[in-house]
Amino acid sequence: MSNQPEKRVKNNIKTLDTVKIDVLKTIDYKYNKIRDIDITIQQPEFTSVCPMTGLPDFGCIIIRYIPNNKIVELKSLKFYMLQYRNVGIFYEHVVNNILNDLAKALDPKWMEVSGNFTARGGITTKVTVEYNGGNGNTLAI
Repeated sequence: MSNQPEKRVKNNIKTLDTVKIDVLKTIDYKYNKIRDIDITIQQPEFTSVCPMTGLPDFGCIIIRYIPNNKIVELKSLKFYMLQYRNVGIFYEHVVNNILNDLAKALDPKWMEVSGNFTARGGITTKVTVEYNGGNGNTLAI
């Protein structure tokens, strides 16, 4: 075993506070009084970086929700997700943060955010978090 310090990628790792929610735009869901719909959005090219090593993390983010009065405008969602590109964040934190931001912007009846992350060191990871609007869930920071 070597006494040399662990090597880390030295790049411009950004912090979570650089991800801005005001990028997200919403559209009125005009059928909200008529019926519920289940919306599924996938971002198969999601990237962030490991906060420990600075190495890139790749995954597919899947957002499912039942809207209340608002739906997300997809181009704005794409630009929102791109903000994570150089953010050092753990998988478990990124799905929670995306859920918090989208739930705050949309106030959905229900929402689920999953991250299916590609293998690193032979291990794949899937993280899922859920929000139930009006059921007493709080949006943690």
